[in-house]
Amino acid sequence: DALATARVAGIHAAKRTSEWIPLCHPLPLDWVQIEFSRTGSDELSIFCTAKTTARTGVEMEALTGAAAAALTLYDMAKSADKAIVIGPIQLERKAGGKSGTYLRTHETDTDAGSS
Repeated sequence: DALATARVAGIHAAKRTSEWIPLCHPLPLDWVQIEFSRTGSDELSIFCTAKTTARTGVEMEALTGAAAAALTLYDMAKSADKAIVIGPIQLERKAGGKSGTYLRTHETDTDAGSS
């Protein structure tokens, strides 16, 4: 099952974000969830939610989890279609940490440098 494999890869990657991204310190994650949603006949959205009781945000962990799930699906499907496109990868919402709460709106979708 490709989605189950991608889910495991995403959760595993989120937990090991500090090994993927230089200078990203390890965080104790209390919960990671990967969800998939069909957004069209040939589109799939991947959502990664991460939670911690630590006093910092876990947006990098969530973004890493979503990216790893997408890369895993690409790896499994590339023999059928090498033109698969991954992206955009973006932060939808964040709560806690030093910078507080963030919620993506339609206006922020056009901001330069959003990811």
